[in-house]
Amino acid sequence: MAIEAGPEPTLGEELARHRRRRGLTGRQLGEIVGMSQAKISRIETGAGTTEPGDVGTIARALDLGEDEGRRLVARAVMRMQNRMTDWRMTGSGLVRNQERMAELEAATTTYRVFQPVMIHGLLQTSEYARAVMGKFDLAAFGYGAVAEAVSARMKRQEVLTGRRKRFHFLLAEGALANLLCPAAVMLGQIERLRTAVRQDNVDIGVVPFDRQWAVPPMHGFDILDDQCVEIDLLNTGLTTQGSADIRAYRTTFDALWQQAAEDFDGLLDRYLERYLELARPGRRSAAAEQGGGGQAGEAG
Repeated sequence: MAIEAGPEPTLGEELARHRRRRGLTGRQLGEIVGMSQAKISRIETGAGTTEPGDVGTIARALDLGEDEGRRLVARAVMRMQNRMTDWRMTGSGLVRNQERMAELEAATTTYRVFQPVMIHGLLQTSEYARAVMGKFDLAAFGYGAVAEAVSARMKRQEVLTGRRKRFHFLLAEGALANLLCPAAVMLGQIERLRTAVRQDNVDIGVVPFDRQWAVPPMHGFDILDDQCVEIDLLNTGLTTQGSADIRAYRTTFDALWQQAAEDFDGLLDRYLERYLELARPGRRSAAAEQGGGGQAGEAG
């Protein structure tokens, strides 16, 4: 019976193997080539970018020969080129982006989301989506297409009913606090979150303001089946299937998930009270002024 060949060793694994054959520790090799032990470890484990020049220096220090040295340097060059093309722009357009995400979500079994600024699209009410998209429409695209994009986003939410799918939504408390729409709309949005988390296949966590961040909340991201990472930007998006990128974002998500508040319902209750107060007749003018951008987008 033929035995299948194992996976090709990574560049770092090859360098580590050559180092061990020479009987050197990472610290000893670092001293020879003028690099720290930590840097040698990063090169051998593939963490971060491996400079071709560093690979050449190590190859010469290990007396690997000219041909082997050139081969390893070429692998480093190829790895850098692949890293540069891991992230790709996903195009723009409110409606097209909803359609593209619907296609990805339909093929996804486990969905992990971190959103520090606003409620994620799969959890939005139509009124909240209209207000938010109106602001993006105005800022990035000019008026138009909001109604069609909102309809497409609501259609996307049907994916939440998939029994074999699992959704983990993680929000920063700022997503609840940011008034991107009138307070009355936020009342409905709070109840939408309360309803969604009761589904067996939906988990929602919130990192409260009083938690010290394990990782800085630089931006939101979606992880689809640990096979793809999606990031929304103002007027476009980025996507990657690079394994190193996916590992980094999954590690980040897991660390942040550990910081979620234990009392999700209690947190929602506090914001429900806040928005009830803001929605009172005497406070409506101020709340409407803060949420006015969404109404303008809807009119457009």
